[in-house]
Amino acid sequence: MLRNPIYHRLKEKAHSAAEKIGRPSFYRKYGRELKRSSAAFSKSGIIDICRSRIDESKLHPAHGAEHLEKVAIEAGAVLRIEHEETGRPGGDIEGLMLCAQIAGLLHDVKRLEKDHTVSGSIEAGRILRGLDLSSSLKKYVTAAIRNHEAFKEVLASKNEQAKLISDSLYDADKFRWGPDNFTVTLWRILESTDMPAETLYCSFREKMEWITRIKETFRTETGKKYGPEFIDFGIRIGDEIYKEMTLIMGNRKKCF
Repeated sequence: MLRNPIYHRLKEKAHSAAEKIGRPSFYRKYGRELKRSSAAFSKSGIIDICRSRIDESKLHPAHGAEHLEKVAIEAGAVLRIEHEETGRPGGDIEGLMLCAQIAGLLHDVKRLEKDHTVSGSIEAGRILRGLDLSSSLKKYVTAAIRNHEAFKEVLASKNEQAKLISDSLYDADKFRWGPDNFTVTLWRILESTDMPAETLYCSFREKMEWITRIKETFRTETGKKYGPEFIDFGIRIGDEIYKEMTLIMGNRKKCF
């Protein structure tokens, strides 16, 4: 729960701005693919087992179960879109979509740790032990998790199928740096900390500039086409938050 009344006001501003801006066009264009991915995700016994093996008490407050499942479903949808619209190698498309979903579900299980992509890929390997997936597919999943952080070296994928899973995970995860970042993630971080409003205010513009850089990093053709809009929408919401903070702060502590 947000303890600082200033944050309640800012959160209301964020949600008001998001409502006016609307949802990114990806959701209108690919509603069918998202529904198919969601249905497959909810019916998968392997997904159920993976979910049962996640220790939710050790998840990051802003990257919990809701975040993991959203990334999983959208990663599955992006993979299917890439296969159907751009002709990227598919093979067993249902199996590859499942792998993208598993990677999404497990990608942030070690988000609280340093080098969470490395420790997360190791933990994912443990979670996948004994499941009815080939050793190759398990490696595709763990490699995708290893490669999902922005502005870090991208390790070469074993083949085109592995790259498709990795790229789909990355882009679905980076979609979250759009509106979600300012309507969900930010407030969950603030709920779990005692960050003063002045500290948030003084670091806000720098963080916004960092998020803007994500626009150039999308990896699939789908991500390159629709991902920048996610980021632009998020920045527009962030700008409204910052304007409101500036009004609230008035003559308080200045940033240097």
